[in-house]
Amino acid sequence: MKNDNNPGKARRSLKLRKIMKCFCSGEQLQIDDRDESLATKDYTTRLRSSRAREAEQKPDIGDIEEAESSLRESGALNYEEARALLGRYEYQKGNIEAALHVFEGIDIASVTTKIKVTLAIRARTKKRRSQKYDKSPMSIHAVSLLLEAVFLKAKSLQVLGRCKEAAQSCTVILDIVESSLPEGLPENFGADCKLQETLSNAVELLPQLWILADSPREAIISYRRALLHRWNLDVQTNAKIQKEFSIFLLYSGSEYIPPSLRFQMDSSFVPRTNIEEAILLLMILLRKVTLQSIEWDPSILDHLSYALSISDGLTALANQVEELLPRNIDQRERYLILALCYYGGGDNFTALNLLRKLLSSSEDPTCVPGLLLASRICAESLEYAGDGINFARRAIERMQGRCDRLIGVANYVLGLSLSTQSRAVLKDSERVKMQSEALQSLESAGELTTMNDSNVIYHLCVENAEQRKLDMALHYAKCLLKLEDGSTLKGWMLLARVLSAQKQFPEAETIIDAALDQSGKWDQGELLRTKAKLQIAQGQVKSAIETYRQLLAVLQVQRKSFGLAENLKEEGNRNRTMELEMWHDLASIYIKSSQWQDAEICLSKSEAISFYSASRLYISGLLQQSKGLYKAALRDYTKALAIDPCHIPSLISTAVVLRQIGDHSPGIVRSFLMEALRLDRTSASAWHNLGLLYKEEGEAMEAAECFQAAILLQETEPIEPFR
Repeated sequence: MKNDNNPGKARRSLKLRKIMKCFCSGEQLQIDDRDESLATKDYTTRLRSSRAREAEQKPDIGDIEEAESSLRESGALNYEEARALLGRYEYQKGNIEAALHVFEGIDIASVTTKIKVTLAIRARTKKRRSQKYDKSPMSIHAVSLLLEAVFLKAKSLQVLGRCKEAAQSCTVILDIVESSLPEGLPENFGADCKLQETLSNAVELLPQLWILADSPREAIISYRRALLHRWNLDVQTNAKIQKEFSIFLLYSGSEYIPPSLRFQMDSSFVPRTNIEEAILLLMILLRKVTLQSIEWDPSILDHLSYALSISDGLTALANQVEELLPRNIDQRERYLILALCYYGGGDNFTALNLLRKLLSSSEDPTCVPGLLLASRICAESLEYAGDGINFARRAIERMQGRCDRLIGVANYVLGLSLSTQSRAVLKDSERVKMQSEALQSLESAGELTTMNDSNVIYHLCVENAEQRKLDMALHYAKCLLKLEDGSTLKGWMLLARVLSAQKQFPEAETIIDAALDQSGKWDQGELLRTKAKLQIAQGQVKSAIETYRQLLAVLQVQRKSFGLAENLKEEGNRNRTMELEMWHDLASIYIKSSQWQDAEICLSKSEAISFYSASRLYISGLLQQSKGLYKAALRDYTKALAIDPCHIPSLISTAVVLRQIGDHSPGIVRSFLMEALRLDRTSASAWHNLGLLYKEEGEAMEAAECFQAAILLQETEPIEPFR
C-alpha cells in the first residue's frame, strides 16, 4: 500500500505510458526541450499512415520493464535513452531504415565517459560484494539500453549491406567495456539487465562483420579478442566462436598474423601458422566434448582431421580419436579413422591390425573403405600381398552395380596386390599369369576412372615398364605428364627412366632439363642426380661430376635451412639420404676409374652422415674388391647384409666374391643369387652371375637361359628402378 501511494512512481509511470502511447499512436514525444528533434518528428507522417496496420502490435514487455527501471533510478528518460527505446521499437517491427535513422541520432561519444564510470563503479561494488553503491552518473539500465542501441545499429547496418560501418559500430561496445573493465567482467555482472546479452551478441557478431567487409586481418584480431578477453561468455557461445575462428583460419587463405605479445606467456605454446592455431582451437573443442561441457559435434573431428593431415600430424589425430568417448563415435568409424591415421603415419602393421578388427565377422566385414585400405596396405608387403588380393576381390564383389569410379579404385588396389604377389612367386608360369592379371586389373581401373586418376596411370606405366613393354610404358608416362601438366617430379622422373630403358639417353636428359627449368631450387635434388646418371650412361664422366657438384651445393643450402626449421625435419632427413647416395655415386665413379684415394674421401664423407649404412659398406666392399682384397670386401658385404638382409647389390657381390675366393660350395653361392632374384626378378647382374655359376657346374642349358634373361634385362635396364 505504501508503494501504491508514492506520487513519484505515479508520475514516472504516467510518463512511461505516455512514451509507449506515442510509439503506438504515432504522436510526437515530448519529454524535455530537446525531444522536439526525435526521429518521431521525422517519421510522423509515415507512422500515422501505418497506424491501422500497427494497431494490433504491442511493445515488448521487456522494453517497458527496462524503461521503468531506468525511470525509477534516474527519475527521467533523457534524449539518448528515448532514442534508444524508439530505435529498438522500430527495429523490432522490421523498419530497419527508420531504426537506423533513430540510432544515428544518438551521440554515444557524449555519454561514453559516463558509461565507463558507471561500469567501473558497478564492477568495484560487485567485487567488494557490498550493498553500499558509489554514486554512478548513470543507471546500469540506462547503460544497458544505450549499448543495446549501438548493437542494434550495427545489426541494422549489416542488414543494409554496410558491413564495415556495422563492424565499427560493434567495436564501440567492446572498446567501452574493455577500457572500463580491463581485467574482465565480474560474474553475474549484468544479470539484472540486458547488458550481458548485448555484450555477448556484440562479441560474437564483430568478427563475422569484418569477414563480410572483406577485412580478414580485422576478423582474426576480433576473434582473438573475443576468446582472450573475459567477456563472461557462456560455454556454448565460446565454443561456437572457437569453431568459427578455426574454420576461418583453415579455409580463408588469409595471411597469418601472430598473436599480440600481451597474450603470449612464457613457456606457453604460440602458434606460428593459421593451421597451428586452428588445430589448437579444434583440440580445445574436442577436450570440451570429452569433459561433456559441450555437445558432440562431428564436424569438429572432420576439420581437425583435415588440419592435421595437411600438417603431417596424423599420429596426433590418432591420439585425439582414441580419447573420444564411445557415445561420441561409432566403434567401426573409430577403427577406420585410426587405421587411416596410422597408415598415413607409416605404421602399416598397426593400421592393418585395426582393419582386420573392423572387417571381422563381429564388426563390419563388408565395409568397402576398410577393404580397399586393407588391400592397399597389403599391396606394399610381399608377406601380405595375398591377403590384399582377397580384400580387393571382396570389395569388388560388394560393389557390383554401384559407382564405376569406386569399382575402378578397387580394381586399382587389386592390380597393386597382384603385382606385389607376382614378385614373391617362384614359378615362372605362375608369375607370368599373375603379372598378366595385375595388368588387366590396372587397365580396368584406368577405363573405369576414365584415365583421370594419376595414381592408376602411374602404376600402369610402372607395371608395363617392369614387364618390359616399354612402348606402352612410354605412352602411359606421357599421359601422366599431360594429366598432371608437369606439376609433379614423379611424372618427369618416370618418363626419363622409361626413355633410359629404351637407351634414349639424350632424350631422357632433355626431359630432366625441362623439369629443372620448371621446378624450384628446393625440388631439384632428385632431378640433378638422375641427370648425372644419364651423363654417366653416355660416357660423360666429367659432366656428371660437375652435375654432382651442383647437387651438393643445393643440398648444403637446404641442410642449413632445414636445420633452422623443426617442421621441415622430414624434408631434411630426405635430403641427407640423397647426399649419402650422391657420395656413393661419386665413389663408384672413382672406383671404376681406379681413383681409390678419391673414392675413400667420398666414403669418409658418407660415413660422417650415416655410419650404419648398408649402401656405404657395399661401396666400401667394391673398393676393396677392385684392389683385389677379396676377404676384406667379403667382410664389408657381410656387414652390409647384417644391417639390411634384403640389400640386393650386397647379395650379388657376396656371391661374386665367394666364387672368386673359391672356398665355398656352389650351393652357398647359388643361395645368395637366388635370394637376390627372389627380391628382384629383373636384376640383370643376378641372372648373369647365376649363369656363370651354372656354366662352371657344367649345366649348359640352365646357364644359357640365365644369360639370355640377363641380356634381355640389360638391354632394357633403366638408369634407376622404375618403381
